[in-house]
Amino acid sequence: MVLINDIFFGKVELPGIFDDLINSSWVKRLGRIHQSGAIFLVNPDICHTRLEHSIGVMLLIRQLGGSEIEQVAGLLHDISHTAFSHVGDYVFDNTEENYHEQIFEEVLKSSDIPEILSWHGYHVDEVIKGTFNILEQPMPKLCADRLDYTLRDSYHAGLVSRKEVKDFISSLTIEKGVIIVETPEKAEWINNLYKKLIEEVFNFPLHVYANRRLTELIKIGLQRNELVHSDLFKDDTYLLNKIRSTTAGYEGIKAIKQQRGFDVFVKKGMGLKMKNRQLNALI
Repeated sequence: MVLINDIFFGKVELPGIFDDLINSSWVKRLGRIHQSGAIFLVNPDICHTRLEHSIGVMLLIRQLGGSEIEQVAGLLHDISHTAFSHVGDYVFDNTEENYHEQIFEEVLKSSDIPEILSWHGYHVDEVIKGTFNILEQPMPKLCADRLDYTLRDSYHAGLVSRKEVKDFISSLTIEKGVIIVETPEKAEWINNLYKKLIEEVFNFPLHVYANRRLTELIKIGLQRNELVHSDLFKDDTYLLNKIRSTTAGYEGIKAIKQQRGFDVFVKKGMGLKMKNRQLNALI
């Protein structure tokens, strides 16, 4: 058994499979990848990790009665994210922001995860080919992945309190395999919070600037062979240090932190905004 302590779910005791998975190299790597990309360079308060999100997704699935294999899928769903999360999408010009989904099977099968799953009686294909309705749903429906990043990112950005998040989570239930909320007020609350998160965090000009500038630095590094493709599958610290190993890269990261050129960036018009999405919570 393993004891997990989460800011929303508190202390939760989990079976041994989760201890083994959380201590696997690829899941541990998520603890060194910032959930919000390069935003922490200009807003150090927003510095939570992909691992925190992945554990939150798993715990939400567990609370809603999802099977153990769906909880496993929730924990593993982001292991193929590049360093700096969605910055990888921008580097590879992936407008759908789903590069990690495209390479998920390849990364999962080449990792240490299949062996760990086999220790506990599972096959990796159960994760790859399984249908997990609590974990994932098409927009604009609620699902554990979308809900956790909405709540967790909003909390770390100061848009909601921990109590508000916990109260909302307690209002969730499953009906016909779909996550629903108990009242129209709760549905309106989460729909509005998601909209606020997109507008005030993901598309906040300074945050867009940070992600855009880091994307440019990585692209330049790749073009000059100062970086290689596999560098993006390390972690944020490794990639950041490699960028800063050149004079231009060092000055580029310093410029982002000092917000140099931000005014000009705004005047010229911003790029790399997150796609305009909405939630439609059901009651």
